[in-house]
Amino acid sequence: MARRKISEADGMSALDRMLDGARDRATIAMATRFLLEELAVIAPGNTVEVRVPPFGATQCVQGPRHTRGTPPNVIETDPETWVMLAVGRLSWEEARAQSRVTASGARANLDGILPLVRRP
Repeated sequence: MARRKISEADGMSALDRMLDGARDRATIAMATRFLLEELAVIAPGNTVEVRVPPFGATQCVQGPRHTRGTPPNVIETDPETWVMLAVGRLSWEEARAQSRVTASGARANLDGILPLVRRP
């Protein structure tokens, strides 16, 4: 199981501040990283790499393990899109249709895993 670096209280606080309109780098970074940690807890594994530059990346989803070079299944998006996906304000299909997410590889799909947390 993935080990958390950000406490749930701190992560949810940053997430709520961001959803309320905070746009400072520290808040966005903490909310983004917290949700990446949440993804690793909910969908443990090493098959898909989710990248949210410049704040972080995580590996998730069970299946064939990747060990060297560029991962075969990569998802990349910006922090705002990641947060909207993770809280259910944007669907996977909408994000893909709007080109807000790039996904390469047969297993590079988070539909069915997202949202991670529900926030109004």
